[in-house]
Amino acid sequence: HVYLSDEERAFYQALKQNLIREINENQLDDNTQQRIRILAAIQKLRQAACNPLLIEPGINVPSAKLEEFKRLISDLKECGHKTLVFSQFVKHLDIIRPTLKQLNISYEYLDGSTPTKDREEAVENFQNGNADAFLISLRAGGLGLNLTKADNVIILDPWWNPAVEDQAADRAHRIGQSRPVTIYRLIAHDTIEDMIIDLHNQKKDLAVQLLDGSDTACNLSADELYKLLMESR
Repeated sequence: HVYLSDEERAFYQALKQNLIREINENQLDDNTQQRIRILAAIQKLRQAACNPLLIEPGINVPSAKLEEFKRLISDLKECGHKTLVFSQFVKHLDIIRPTLKQLNISYEYLDGSTPTKDREEAVENFQNGNADAFLISLRAGGLGLNLTKADNVIILDPWWNPAVEDQAADRAHRIGQSRPVTIYRLIAHDTIEDMIIDLHNQKKDLAVQLLDGSDTACNLSADELYKLLMESR
């Protein structure tokens, strides 16, 4: 768990209240469109739990999760480990990239827009031991990668469907891996991320119904989604 500062928590709570007020003031008769609006609000809260910069570029509110990541990745490099770093938000990885440069930590990068040739070169370079870390968008890195040079995995933000997280972490568990692999999941305490983890642990069927690893609402109505938003911290 990562604990938000008072300033960061105030930003998060203000965002949540504004999102709820906008939904309440602009009710839509179309259930599908209303679901889309509520899902967009939930998505913003998930981003805010990672870093306020994902919501308001340029804002001067430090991210507790970024600070914890810096500490963790620096310790792993100092101990000679290679690390896979996953996020579902490409913009989150965009924040991480200059941070790694500042820490003098070499890295490779992959998201869904990376050309096949560049993807192959990045994997080969990492597998040859020429980078300390590999930043990967969760959706782009879930399948088809063999990254056994890594013995640590950091998941920066929880995915609705835990099976997608598991697929990503398995990139380091492929045939040829001879060392134990440690997986770190950074969870912003007392935020909507805790609700996601509760769904993982207690209501896996609901988690799969809500977002089946694709950010597409399935069988939940707008009212059910609204209840989840209201009950989130």
